Amino acid sequence: MSQIISEALSALSSGQDLTTEQADAVFEELFSGEMTNAQAGALLMGLRSKGEKAVEVAAGVRAALREAKLIKGINSPCIDTCGTGGDGTNSFNCSTAVAIYLADMGYLVTKHGNRAVSSSCGSADVLEDLGVSLGTTVNEARDVLLRDKFVFMFAPNYHPAFGKIAPIRKELGIPTLFNLMGPLLNPARPTHQILGVGRPEIFRLMAEVLVLTNVEKAYVIHGAGNFDELTPFGVNDAILVENGELTEVKIDPADYDFAAAKPEDVAVKDRPEALETIRKVLAGTAPQAMLDMVALNLGAAISILDGVSLEEGMEKAKAKVAKGVDKEY
Repeated sequence: MSQIISEALSALSSGQDLTTEQADAVFEELFSGEMTNAQAGALLMGLRSKGEKAVEVAAGVRAALREAKLIKGINSPCIDTCGTGGDGTNSFNCSTAVAIYLADMGYLVTKHGNRAVSSSCGSADVLEDLGVSLGTTVNEARDVLLRDKFVFMFAPNYHPAFGKIAPIRKELGIPTLFNLMGPLLNPARPTHQILGVGRPEIFRLMAEVLVLTNVEKAYVIHGAGNFDELTPFGVNDAILVENGELTEVKIDPADYDFAAAKPEDVAVKDRPEALETIRKVLAGTAPQAMLDMVALNLGAAISILDGVSLEEGMEKAKAKVAKGVDKEY
């Protein structure tokens, strides 16, 4: 066992946080394949038992990105909309709809995602059904983005190093630090982000990690009802990340004239219903609660991209969602 691994595991077994240097070194060994499965399992369990800190998650992100197939040459602002998932709500694919609306409005959207794990239907499942390619390569992604204003990067195609770690995660059978990292590993390195968090205990943690991984401007969101998106069910918690600073914000749908709704108003029971619903959402013909939920999140995205108030962003979003996207799906 290397001294790096030994010192890190010793610290974790005593309930100590890893230093930046320790975390960077140990994740470098994990992703390079120098760590045994037993050591990797001990590392992940030690972090989970102690409680992951932003420095440790950020180190994991940096190490994973060094092994990833990154998209080069995007010199304009671009955004990703995603959540940590696992909120157990079985809602329609709001963040994917928001991404498509943004692209339809001319913003550059670099969407990074995977198939469903805990939801009825994941972003990859939805986009595949809508005719979006899951096979866009690292060499094609920039051109697709500039042509369509939207590119989808299917996570397994861009993160081959995760293949080494997948068996370990499967054997452990519990959530680990890697469940937090998904929304942070976009290979296009977007300048802006809407990042939803369903678990309140990691809400501020994710904002702190965004600061450490150099996002320019973002909203981290914990939605009313424990959703990983803004919802029309009550007051939502958000953290604005800008210039390395964190500002906590309350986003009340009533302040923007959205009607109150309930979680069951945005639920879908299975994949066929999820796919049918997304088409209605994009056409502007879905139930009002779903359209309002899209507009809330779209408005927040517009506000950070355009540098305008939330009120201006929400008004622009409501007008767009009321008429739907221009492209037919």
